Amino acid sequence: MESTPQGDTVATVRDRAEWEGATARLARLVHAMVGWIFWDPNAIDRYTTLGVPGGLGYLATRAAPIAAAGDDAVVATMYAWADDPVRTSMSVARRETTFGALWSARDRAIRDGLAVHAPAAPTDLAEVRDDLWTAVTACEPNGRPLFAACLNMPMPTDPVLSAWHALNCLREWRGDTHNAVLIAAGLSPVEALILDSAWSDYPADWMARSRMWAETAISTAMERLQERGFAEDGRVLEAGIDFRVEIEARTDELTIDPWVGLGWERSQRIERILRPTAELLLERVDETAGPRYLSAARLHERSRS
Repeated sequence: MESTPQGDTVATVRDRAEWEGATARLARLVHAMVGWIFWDPNAIDRYTTLGVPGGLGYLATRAAPIAAAGDDAVVATMYAWADDPVRTSMSVARRETTFGALWSARDRAIRDGLAVHAPAAPTDLAEVRDDLWTAVTACEPNGRPLFAACLNMPMPTDPVLSAWHALNCLREWRGDTHNAVLIAAGLSPVEALILDSAWSDYPADWMARSRMWAETAISTAMERLQERGFAEDGRVLEAGIDFRVEIEARTDELTIDPWVGLGWERSQRIERILRPTAELLLERVDETAGPRYLSAARLHERSRS
């Protein structure tokens, strides 16, 4: 058993497994609260108006905080994405507009989209804004480049956008941590995506194709997974899915800090207040992209409940 740090009460002493379960639930919530904007037609239209059409706008806005470090740094940070679409998005963004303009366009789309698709969201986000930023301050930036870069972006004065940017920081912090776990596990980006597809009960190559990886890269990754006993005849075995479950559990273990730092009651309050909005926004993803997208926001059969 371990006690929670300052800010929590003696009554909320909990074991680590309980914290990790809460962390997994909050991670899915954070992904939904942030990820719906990736396929939002209004956001895409705004990026297109700036000269960055289609999915290029998603990549360029997400990379905006670290764009000044150069394309190689952006490709490395994005990890799961194939090089070509990332480099193309950066090239087009630099030629047609500025990353600041794209960032501002996304902010406007977020404000508009929440008001239309989750009417309670503005009030609810404003209510939990301070607690979200308290959680962010408990996140260690070392080894998390995209998270650290997001922290250096201008802080919105609008309370709703401020709360959303706190959620985005939390999402990127977990993402950076998850990438480190994948690297420590000896998985290439495509190998990780193949295991992720299997864990999500998707076709084996679905996630890799959605990140624009070539057939040769997918075939090579499948061969390497077969060599490790995780796949056979082009399909992922139970051992591979078990390995992916272990990776997710390890990610949960390494990302409890913001929630433990905030304390149990305040963390549960965030989940309770934002859960209805997160569910609405995940339904919005189903409408704009499809039910396989934003897998990290979905409860899989072998996810923590």
